[in-house]
Formats: sequence, structure tokens, C-alpha cells
Amino acid sequence: MTVINGVLNLLFLLLATGIFGMSVYALIHAVRVHPTAFAAAGKLNKNLWLLILALATLFSAAGAWSYLQAFMLVGGMQFIGIGLGLFSVLAVIAAMVYIVDVRPAVKGMGRGGSQGPYGPW
Repeated sequence: MTVINGVLNLLFLLLATGIFGMSVYALIHAVRVHPTAFAAAGKLNKNLWLLILALATLFSAAGAWSYLQAFMLVGGMQFIGIGLGLFSVLAVIAAMVYIVDVRPAVKGMGRGGSQGPYGPW
């Protein structure tokens, strides 16, 4: 039974680490985008997205840390990350919505450069 718990903890650790990486990527992208790009694309404002993604990154980091502890201390602490499961799901939803919907909408907006009558030159 300990081997099965160890394998499951490793699997959840890999998933939690992937969610954390995705949240960090979305947060870094949101920081780099100009605030007017969000309004021009008809999305929520930049500050709200930064708050959502910062919370998603925080919760996914806590989930990854708890699964890392569970993986390292297999005996007795197998289910330490279960309480953060809902927050990990919310973090992956927030990061995926940003990456799939918001990122393509704001991509390329707000960059400097000369604007001609037919778009950027």
C-alpha cells in the first residue's frame, strides 16, 4: 500500500508542478501586457487579472509544496494535499482561461511602433 501511495503522490506532485508552472507563465505574461490591451480586447482589466493569477499561483504553489512533502514523507502524511485540491482546480481553471482566451486577445496589442492607416508597419 505504501508503494501505491508513493506512486500516487508522485503523480499528483507532477500534476501540481505543471499547474504551478502554467500559473506562473500566465502571471508573467499578464505582467508584461500593457493595461490598455485588456480594455481594447474587451476583457477584465489588468489589475483584476493580476489578482486572479497571483492567487492561482499562490494556491498552486501551496498544492505543489504539500504534494512534495507528501512524496518525501510517505509514511503517515499521504493525504496532506487533499485539502488544497479544490484550490488547485480553481488555479488551473484561472490559468487556462487566461492562456486560452485572454492571451490570444491581448497578444500584440499595446506595443509601440508606427501605425499606418492599414495597421502596424
